[in-house]
Amino acid sequence: MFTIDETAPVIVRLSTTIDAPLDRVWALHTDIDAWPSWNADVDRATLNGPLLPGTSFTWTTHGLDITSTVRELVPGERIAWGGPANGIEGVHVWTFERTDGQVTVHTEESWSGAPVEAAVTELGQALHNSLTDWLAALKSRAEQAA
Repeated sequence: MFTIDETAPVIVRLSTTIDAPLDRVWALHTDIDAWPSWNADVDRATLNGPLLPGTSFTWTTHGLDITSTVRELVPGERIAWGGPANGIEGVHVWTFERTDGQVTVHTEESWSGAPVEAAVTELGQALHNSLTDWLAALKSRAEQAA
């Protein structure tokens, strides 16, 4: 199982419960090309092939151009990706758990690299804010579709 870097200087773990079917939440989250339509922090996103381990996607968020590679995919349950951006090595794992007609979405991400070591507190807060906003946007769009 692919996991975040537990030794990284920045690690953020968050979760939210979404009042929507798992199929809808999963479909929203894994339609990478459509991220900008519901996540205001994503300016552009393009999946470069089928959604499978080894496929990369390019995206722009908070002024950063990122190329991530899908590392693990368990449909309806888990997706993990990672890659470098401006000297930061990011690893991101998402899990989806159905509970009583709702979905609990867990996200955990690690950041390492020289830029992170130079600004651990600031970048840790930036990542926390970014993931908080991402979960809120996913929740809002999935519940709105109901």
